[in-house]
Amino acid sequence: QVQLVESGGDLVQPGGSLRLSCAASGSIFRLYAMGWYRQAPGKQRELVARISRGGSTNYADFVKGRFTISRDNAKNTVYLQMNSLKPEDTAVYYCNAEALVAGIGDYWGQGTQVTVSS
Repeated sequence: QVQLVESGGDLVQPGGSLRLSCAASGSIFRLYAMGWYRQAPGKQRELVARISRGGSTNYADFVKGRFTISRDNAKNTVYLQMNSLKPEDTAVYYCNAEALVAGIGDYWGQGTQVTVSS
């Protein structure tokens, strides 16, 4: 199985920055695409950013220019640098990964809370 553990969520003021990390562990032969999603109260979970194993990225329009996704394949870790945070960025942020174990599966972390408020 695969475990994804997120960290870095916190309370931050508008305009501030946070860096989220997600480390994958378990019986992983290979990690493929990894990404971050978020879910605000009363809303559906939505894509924030994804990154391929080779480093190709895609972002939701609402974070372009403010958030940067990156990964370290040697550490099985994906990061999300969040700058210029807004109150509407408040949500639980979830890490997602496609991993080859027995077959290719889709895995989720338990989430980390990001709150943007003055």
